[in-house]
Amino acid sequence: MRKFLVVLDDSRECLNAIRYAALRAAKTGGGVQVLAVIPANAIQHGMGVADVMRAEAYERIEAHYEVFAKWMRDRPGIEPELVVREGEPGAELLAQIHDDPEIGVVVLAASTESAGPGPLVTRLTREVASLPCPVTIVPGDISRERLEQIT
Repeated sequence: MRKFLVVLDDSRECLNAIRYAALRAAKTGGGVQVLAVIPANAIQHGMGVADVMRAEAYERIEAHYEVFAKWMRDRPGIEPELVVREGEPGAELLAQIHDDPEIGVVVLAASTESAGPGPLVTRLTREVASLPCPVTIVPGDISRERLEQIT
């Protein structure tokens, strides 16, 4: 099955990428894989403290993911898959793309900030020639109605 890979993070535009991926997957018979990355610098303490911090990070990710997963199950009828990795977000995104041959499309949303489209969009556009699949970049401030029209 072709999977749409989308990144779950705390950005405002993340919601648009998730919506787009879920709606496209539903209309094309695909699946959605949601990648969450725990930054390595968020867990750099002694062993006991690192384990607690890692467990707390997983709990936050799972709670955040469940909000989106419920919408995907209820609305477009997609059962998403959660993948959690630890490390630098751009490197982990590239690793996940290369590790899972079922990923058919990577969906990212561009930041609405004036500083640029965001670090993951910037990183992937530099690497796009070596990727095994296309990248779809969704405008960060596109309306839900417009997303539904174009999917």
